Amino acid sequence: MTQHQDDDIRKILSATRVIAVVGISPNADRPSHEVAHFLQSKGYRIVPVNPGQAGGQILGELVYADLAAIPDEIAVDMVDIFRRSEAVPEVVEAALRHLPGLRTIWMQLGVAHEAAAATARARGVTVVMDHCPKIEYPRVMART
Repeated sequence: MTQHQDDDIRKILSATRVIAVVGISPNADRPSHEVAHFLQSKGYRIVPVNPGQAGGQILGELVYADLAAIPDEIAVDMVDIFRRSEAVPEVVEAALRHLPGLRTIWMQLGVAHEAAAATARARGVTVVMDHCPKIEYPRVMART
């Protein structure tokens, strides 16, 4: 990554407070659970989104079926996507429609969708593709 990209990621991680994790697994051995737990340990509020687990809890937080189900009083400012690239447009569309405070769409390692990213950017939302905040956090935040 370039220094400019590192600076952008540092700004995102410094400003973010509440992260909706789309596709989070209740299984502690799954990457989505591991990453969410790491982010929670760094002080971020995690909002789990998984239709198969809706109404239950993951990492001590109520699980929502989808982004539309998250109450307005939970000011989600970043959506972290643990879904296949083909599912990204639907997630981005829902995020743009239902999360008024949204600032960042983050697509995990191996996840990218240029058209969905362009749609989000056109609405003023920052997009990170094919990166993991658990990897980026120690790398870029150590320099602050």
